[in-house]
Amino acid sequence: MDKTWFDNMEAKIPRGKVRTRFAPSPTGYMHVGGLRTALYAYLIAKKQNGTFILRIEDTDTARYVEGATDVIIKTLKDAGLNYDEGPDNGGPVAPYTQSERRDIYKPYGELLCEKSAAYYCFCEKQGDGGTTGTVLMDPAVINDPCRDLQYGSSKSRADAGDPFVIRMKAPREGETTVTDLVFGTVTTPNKTLDDMVLLKRDGLPTYNFANVIDDHLMGITHVLRGDEYISSAPKYNILYQAFDWEIPEYITVSMIMRDARNKFSKRYGDPTYDDLLAQGYLSEAVLNYVALLGWSPGGEQEMFTFKELPDVFSIGGISKSPAIFDTEKLNHFNSEYIRALPSEEFAKRARPYICSVIKNESIDIDAVAGILQSRCEKLSDIPDKIDFFEQLPDYDTELFIHSKSKTDKEISRDMLLEAKKGFETLPEWTTTSIHDMLIALALKLEVKNATLMWPVRIAAAGKAVTPGGAIEICFILGRDETLYRIKTAIEKLDMGR
Repeated sequence: MDKTWFDNMEAKIPRGKVRTRFAPSPTGYMHVGGLRTALYAYLIAKKQNGTFILRIEDTDTARYVEGATDVIIKTLKDAGLNYDEGPDNGGPVAPYTQSERRDIYKPYGELLCEKSAAYYCFCEKQGDGGTTGTVLMDPAVINDPCRDLQYGSSKSRADAGDPFVIRMKAPREGETTVTDLVFGTVTTPNKTLDDMVLLKRDGLPTYNFANVIDDHLMGITHVLRGDEYISSAPKYNILYQAFDWEIPEYITVSMIMRDARNKFSKRYGDPTYDDLLAQGYLSEAVLNYVALLGWSPGGEQEMFTFKELPDVFSIGGISKSPAIFDTEKLNHFNSEYIRALPSEEFAKRARPYICSVIKNESIDIDAVAGILQSRCEKLSDIPDKIDFFEQLPDYDTELFIHSKSKTDKEISRDMLLEAKKGFETLPEWTTTSIHDMLIALALKLEVKNATLMWPVRIAAAGKAVTPGGAIEICFILGRDETLYRIKTAIEKLDMGR
């Protein structure tokens, strides 16, 4: 076999710096585990001024979902995980989509056959499917009869058009040792390894084979993958050794769990990254929290900006233990990130949620945002918190009874009658003037501030819990609406006397 083509492929490989990749299959939306893998790969590359690559592994045509590649690209960019090379922006080892690289894999499969590290298999096996060419055998029980065919005769059959797959010829003696930067050294007896399929009958590579070829040809120095691939790592090493290629650093991350027994999974209703955003979580909070799912920064601090993460992230902080997705902790992170946003930025992000319930153009949306920022965990909490601005709910007068504020229905009625007079004569409608009038009125009536403020807020909002106090709510409602609602409350209380 002429090695010139292989030499040319080698010459294209970028060398001399850290190169990581995120290599998802386009099978749907970005799940949290995939996002974590992409984030870790990004952080490792950026920490060492390396290159982060996006590669689309679409060789599994049965699971391919139309449009999923666009979703992956959009998700990474929206999350700030900007890749240096990829399907849409190219790079020195393009293309970055495996189906566009299909002509690359067959020569490498044939080279392994020539080296006696693989073989052509013409068998019809249960589970072969005619296309996938996949089958699991116990190598200790049976050998594939094609394994011992002479290379020349099997090559002639393949060239003549006989349907075939190419299988790795796994060694039957000795052991293969894999070194992982997280899990340490793992040694596997070779006799337990099956002759996995490398090239399927349709000419496409299997996931495992394409992974090894592409990681080498793209110069990947650090390979991140989930712990479900630990059992495949010895086979990867055997392939690297058969080609006489340098084995990259392996970094295995444990699975994410929804609880101590169940894996976090979309199929069981657990949210994807897009679901979390739709539920009102900020992307920055999600990324910070996801970084901690299986990694510890080694100190008390857990909240880091996206710009800070590459500096603090370390491979040594990645844990072998599964991580449990804690929604309450994510809620805490998100509320802290919401509070830390500049007020203009929060108003911008909150606006769609506010406008989904408030249609009254006289309501100042920015003012509503101002009372929400310190009082919501998620953006999706907003509609239920502020619906009273659009329409006063039909509330029960029992809300006016509040022991801490020292109010009952009769006291509340008296307070509202006095507040009504104050609002009617107020020279200007500002938060300062409303505040000063109510504080002065409480002093005049010789009651606690809360004794006056509680019934005013209940009358204005019709709710026991609101994102703002009486002063802010009345200011946003405006004088006319505030007076209307106070009159309505007085009438309600009068009816119950």
